[in-house]
Amino acid sequence: MTELIRLADRKRPRQVYFSRPELMQLLALYSRQVSAGEWRDYAIDHKAGMAIFSVFRHSFDRPLFSIAKWADAQRPSSYAVFAGPRRLKAGGSLLDVLAVLEGRPKLVGA
Repeated sequence: MTELIRLADRKRPRQVYFSRPELMQLLALYSRQVSAGEWRDYAIDHKAGMAIFSVFRHSFDRPLFSIAKWADAQRPSSYAVFAGPRRLKAGGSLLDVLAVLEGRPKLVGA
């Protein structure tokens, strides 16, 4: 037989979004990197319980870096910076994890 499930009773994952101050920090970093010629495009994605800000060198490439925010039972929000599948830094503050992107070495042409 079939089992009826009330829509009000189903469990939905908590929606996570970047707040306005967080977006201002992300876009300030993005604008500095665009003016330096390092980044060219960005995207914001929302998955179950997670928000992701990704930056690209070219629109058709994979993201160079992804900054993820998620909420869990222990903390109101956690952040991490990824370069592909590799986690560069994780922490409880967006400023802490963005510091790993501020001091990145740059390629100098000959």
